[in-house]
Amino acid sequence: MQILMQKKRVTFYVDGFNFYYGIKGMSKHKPDWRKFYWIDFVSLFEQFLKEDEELTLVRYFTARPKNYGKTKRQNMLMEINKKINKDKLKIHYGRYTDKPMTCRVRSGCGGNYMHWEEKETDVNLAVKMIEDSYNKSCDKVVLVSADSDFLPPLRLINTIHKEVEQMILFPPTQFASPLQNFGCTVIDMGKYKPRWNKSMLDDVVEVEDVKFRKPIEWAV
Repeated sequence: MQILMQKKRVTFYVDGFNFYYGIKGMSKHKPDWRKFYWIDFVSLFEQFLKEDEELTLVRYFTARPKNYGKTKRQNMLMEINKKINKDKLKIHYGRYTDKPMTCRVRSGCGGNYMHWEEKETDVNLAVKMIEDSYNKSCDKVVLVSADSDFLPPLRLINTIHKEVEQMILFPPTQFASPLQNFGCTVIDMGKYKPRWNKSMLDDVVEVEDVKFRKPIEWAV
């Protein structure tokens, strides 16, 4: 009698800010990467699973931009991903706040201006990684970010929940040596373009009688 082995349950924790700017950075010198803004998140991360693993959840952490056009495009991308992937995707929203800044460029004007600063998303991500490990809702956590601020929660999980495996995916053009040297598997997503190609959404996607069309700003 054949015994079926239970697969490892894998949860992905996506730093949306780092992920977005990784693609944006790559598209500056490889313009065709712009098409990967229009991506199926779950399909993409499933490409990085081993044979004995299964994706249970993608937690995507982001904040709604204050720019109307960017917010509209982001909302559409999130909505289509939720409709396609249902319970396999959860989106966690932080917020942007206005932060006064002073021009410090040498021989600059010294004037003041407002800068948007993302709030709560990093903390939300760290808390959920620790919470899921504590609740034993996954056997492996995968951080999708190159932000070294996530090193403390990774260390904590490694100390308190040694049974939970860890992996880090660096978004394209993003790198952090403290994470690289943490001691778990680290993969540069920018080196696996064929996997991105497999996860692209069609230019027009119809789900539940609703049509979603790729924004012209993301066309190559």
